[in-house]
Amino acid sequence: MAREVAMADGGDERKATVEGAGDGRDKKDAGQGSTPQTPQTPQQVLAELQAQRPLVERAVVTREVRVMARAVRAMLALRRRLTSGVVQAFVRANVHGEADAHSTLLALLAQVDTDVDMDVGASADSAAAAEPTAAASSAGASSSSGTAGVGSVVRATSLPEVEMFAYLMALVLLIDRRATALACECAWAAVRRLQQVNRRTLDLLGARIYFYFSLAHERTNALASIRSTLLALSQTATLRHDEIGQEMLLNLLLRNYLAYNLYDQADKLRSKALRPDTHSNQQLCRHLYYVGRIQAVQLEYSGAKDCLQQAARKAPAAALGFRIECTRWHVLVRLLLGEIPERHLFVAPGMRSALRPFFELTNAVRVGDLHLFQAAATRHAAVFAAGHMHNLIVRLRHNVIRTALRRISLAYSRISLADIALKLHLPGPTAVADAECIVTKAIRDGGIEAVVERRQGCMVSKEGGDTYTTLDPQAAFHTRIAYCLNLHNEAVKAMQFPPTARKGEADAEEKRRERQLAEQELAQHIAEEGDDDF
Repeated sequence: MAREVAMADGGDERKATVEGAGDGRDKKDAGQGSTPQTPQTPQQVLAELQAQRPLVERAVVTREVRVMARAVRAMLALRRRLTSGVVQAFVRANVHGEADAHSTLLALLAQVDTDVDMDVGASADSAAAAEPTAAASSAGASSSSGTAGVGSVVRATSLPEVEMFAYLMALVLLIDRRATALACECAWAAVRRLQQVNRRTLDLLGARIYFYFSLAHERTNALASIRSTLLALSQTATLRHDEIGQEMLLNLLLRNYLAYNLYDQADKLRSKALRPDTHSNQQLCRHLYYVGRIQAVQLEYSGAKDCLQQAARKAPAAALGFRIECTRWHVLVRLLLGEIPERHLFVAPGMRSALRPFFELTNAVRVGDLHLFQAAATRHAAVFAAGHMHNLIVRLRHNVIRTALRRISLAYSRISLADIALKLHLPGPTAVADAECIVTKAIRDGGIEAVVERRQGCMVSKEGGDTYTTLDPQAAFHTRIAYCLNLHNEAVKAMQFPPTARKGEADAEEKRRERQLAEQELAQHIAEEGDDDF
């Protein structure tokens, strides 16, 4: 799904970025499946979709999220082969005719241009027409094995989970066909239906529908129109203890705010919203990415660096667009911190061309050349504007000057301010005065160790001390140790155990409590008898 998500705040350079993290696993699952030698017919695709309905029903009975996730992944693996006729046939065969979803989905799907073989719809109608006869002749002979074959008769159901599964399938089809207006209408119908039902078995399907609801409006540049709806849905999810929906809606709201550069509102939401325990690694990656962007704009570079670095490391390997976007912001934040990123970041497979503008910026900052920096910033201004990075690029100019001053202070023990202005390429008749101000500020900020002799109009550098006599090594070791401990804690939290793994221990613990309670009651009874004796 990385190919389908275009950031609302950018152009073609921003396609397939954040949402690539959310669905990289779907691509992987689709690639791992058995690929037939010949293209599948619509009937075969329909049969595979029908086989997912027992999984949905089993998820309702067992209340297991992983079973529902398995059905959703299987459906998304077929998204490239979905057609309007196949989805219509699925709706006719599985969604109850009296449900609003039945008529709504058929009306929307009928407007999609398609070249589908009409035998799919005919076979579905014939199966539906033959259903009463088959049911009467083979009552009690229906299979309950939990799988649907190609020739098996499928009965329509009124389960809300099946309706939402059909809504999700239609949304995927409409968005892939670029029918954004129809996708918005379908998403609104699905969201209204979700608000009418409060079932925890709908949490996963609801979160997916919220995602496509936001994506459809993002494609039409109408994210601002659904902001109040997303806030209301987030409040409802919190009241219903829908943790999967809370996690998804929080990220969608942050994305909504950042699309319009509303960083203050996004930061207030992030700080006040109750974020549940992580249920999805993809949602965690997105959240870290959004938080990193917010902190970078608000001058919290250290926190932004950690968040962006974790987001890039946790992202799936298939989410190339997301990792590129995280690397871009991570490079800028490191440059603003005075660090020079390693070269291997820019030559990673699949990232070389996308990171070329940032490599040129890094080279300019490394050598401290203002002319080179201005040339790179001007040449790639469209890329930086599309990524909402213009403000950070403006801030980076001061780091270029600071780097140049540091190189000058290390190369010269004594140098005139006029020569400094010449090396920094400062224009105008006030270049010497500007150089003096820049050098003074760098000395005050601790960027260089030198003194300014105003009478002679020069800068005198001090001899550098031993780094190991400072606290810098301790700070570096502390950063590495904190990262390792954090990684260990997250690994422990991510461990999963079977539900019955500690059943025996729980039973033993319960028996021990009962024995202790009985002993306490016996001791109290003996004490009361002793008091009576007195």
